[in-house]
Amino acid sequence: MKPVARWSARADHLSTLSSMPPAIGGAGKRGFDIVCALSAIIVLAPLLCMLALLVKASDGGSVFYAHKRIGRHGLLFGCLKFRTMAENGDELLTQHLATCPDSRIEWQKTRKLKDDPRVTRVGRVLRKLSLDELPQLFNILLGDMSVVGPRPVVQSELDLYGNAAAHYLQSRPGLTGLWQVSGRNDVSYQQRIEFDRHYVENWSFYTDIKIIAMTIPAVCASRGSY
Repeated sequence: MKPVARWSARADHLSTLSSMPPAIGGAGKRGFDIVCALSAIIVLAPLLCMLALLVKASDGGSVFYAHKRIGRHGLLFGCLKFRTMAENGDELLTQHLATCPDSRIEWQKTRKLKDDPRVTRVGRVLRKLSLDELPQLFNILLGDMSVVGPRPVVQSELDLYGNAAAHYLQSRPGLTGLWQVSGRNDVSYQQRIEFDRHYVENWSFYTDIKIIAMTIPAVCASRGSY
């Protein structure tokens, strides 16, 4: 997409969001997000630059990957991450699932693979420490995401939410959230959906602060991270 067209699409996206009801937490949560994201970007700038160089040096490919996810009120946005997969990842996944029935069943149940053939060696380290998700700080500044909220999903995942989809769409997806501090990939997908429902139904600033405080030890323990 050409630069002018890209920024025009971005302006249309923001205009659409501004005309919709506010996400849970309203202006207070949004202001908190902006302050936190901007502060984190400033403090972590040296680390962000180092990680970008490391990803680039690993195989010469692109540094960032923007996967289309569903945001507030069902609008799509590019969820930024440091690239952790080979650039022909879709092809590798298709081949792997076609030849490995156990992995195919695992993928159908969780949309995740413990032994994912697409993930690079550098990518495995970044994922283990959740460093690949730091670029989502820019998604927070742009209003696509929140510091705390449901895990960003694709359409095929949202279809699994049933009635809980309304709760997901009521909020901005989060950089961290109840699922991330409750075992991540060690919990079932249905439990993850219930975590999202519970978070939206019981949101408070105290809950957000508690989840943020729990995120650091959860990341250090790397529980359920792969």
